[in-house]
Amino acid sequence: MPLALLFPGQGSQYVGMGRDLADAFPEAKAVFDEADAALGFPISKVCFEGPEEELKRTANTQPAILTHSIAVLRTLEARRPERLAGAVVAAGHSLGEYSAGVAAGAYAFADAVRTVRERGRFMQESVPEGVGAMAAIIGLEPDAVTRACDDAAVETGKIVSPANFNSPEQTVIAGHAEAVMRASELCRERGAKKAMPLAVSAPFHCALMQPAADRLLPALDALPMHSPRIPIVTNVDAAAATTGSEVRIALVRQVASAVRWTDSVEKMAAMGVTAALEIGPGAVLAGLVRRIRKEIPVTPIGKPEAFAN
Repeated sequence: MPLALLFPGQGSQYVGMGRDLADAFPEAKAVFDEADAALGFPISKVCFEGPEEELKRTANTQPAILTHSIAVLRTLEARRPERLAGAVVAAGHSLGEYSAGVAAGAYAFADAVRTVRERGRFMQESVPEGVGAMAAIIGLEPDAVTRACDDAAVETGKIVSPANFNSPEQTVIAGHAEAVMRASELCRERGAKKAMPLAVSAPFHCALMQPAADRLLPALDALPMHSPRIPIVTNVDAAAATTGSEVRIALVRQVASAVRWTDSVEKMAAMGVTAALEIGPGAVLAGLVRRIRKEIPVTPIGKPEAFAN
């Protein structure tokens, strides 16, 4: 059965994540120990104990989710390798694309966790607090959301654009706070069921993140990169990256570009995928895939009980 390995992004974190895994499985504990050593501070303690405000800091959230995801993956590889046997492609939502790269063998975990720590810091520092915003638009088709963003950008003279095409029913927008507010109003006027402001620390995946992409480029250039063992469907193009160069370029471009998750799922379906595992905290991607391709079942794996099945 052709299988996709899916990895969640920012927003899936919770205080206590991974503690039960590390207690139950030495393979998982080894990953948290490796992350602590690579970063030079105990990200494991932030995952296991919080406080929530510390875990929600973007520079901590990103390595924390990556570490949890790879702890689950390494435990699967050691204890339930048959569940990974049909893997033909990997993909991740935003930050999760880094986890997908580790899973596919494009680069080492320790290098990735250091890189995403910097990525989180650069993204946080790109826009002063309060200048940017994000909002989730529910129940309006993506093309209509895009047009509302374009109109709001013209009206306000500010930046706003789709940031995450999460499903046919859900598009997240990002940009200057004033423009995001106006685009949300236009979406409601044009038939959106909801336009909900998101509690985020920065406006991710829009042009305001270009300074972060520019700062991240040298770090990604220095990251030892290999051709992945299985293709990685990239956020920025919804295309299958099969070389180290393609993986690297996609990771640079995704910082200031929209996450094309709907198209990515469609690409994996076209590649023959008939089932998927969501590897890491939460089950956000399982819900999104259900709205895009309900015939592709997604099994979330993130807690010890998942290894009993």
